[in-house]
Amino acid sequence: MAAATNLITRAGRDALENELSFLWRIERRQVTQAVSEAAAMGDRSENAEYKEGKRRLREIDRRVRFLRKRLEELRVVDYSPQQEGKVYFGAWVELENEQGDIVCYRIVGSDEFDPRKNAISINSPMAKALIGKTVEDEIHVITPEGKKTWFINVIQYLPFDGMTVS
Repeated sequence: MAAATNLITRAGRDALENELSFLWRIERRQVTQAVSEAAAMGDRSENAEYKEGKRRLREIDRRVRFLRKRLEELRVVDYSPQQEGKVYFGAWVELENEQGDIVCYRIVGSDEFDPRKNAISINSPMAKALIGKTVEDEIHVITPEGKKTWFINVIQYLPFDGMTVS
C-alpha cells in the first residue's frame, strides 16, 4: 500500500472518529438491547429479530475493529500557507476542459473519497496529474474514454461557495 493512502484531512479524520463513536457508544448498545429482548422471546433458531440482531452486531464489531486500526495508521495533513498557489493534498481545484465544461474537485485521502461531494482520492489519475501544478497549468489525464485535457482555473484550500468540506 502506498504511503499516500494513509493521508487524511482533519475533517475526514473527525468523520471517522464520529462514526466509530456512534457505532460503539450508541448503535451497538441499541442492537445489544434488541438482541437481549429477542432472545428472551424463546426459541432462537426461528427468531428472525434475534438472528438479524446478531448479524448486525457482527457487522458493527467488524467495522469498529477496522476503524480503530485504520485511525492508528492515518496521518492528518493540515493546510500550510506554503501550499498557496499550488495543488497539494486537501486543495479544492476548479478545472475547465477544452469544451468549456467546469468541474471542481477536492483532493483527499482514500478513506474520504466521495464522488457526491466531488472529493477525489490522492491516488486517482486526476489527483496525480494535479499535484504540484499551478493556476493556468494544463494537465492531461488518461481515462477509459481516452486522453482528456484540463486547465486549472482556481486553487484554494477552503471550499468553493456552495460546496461542502468532505
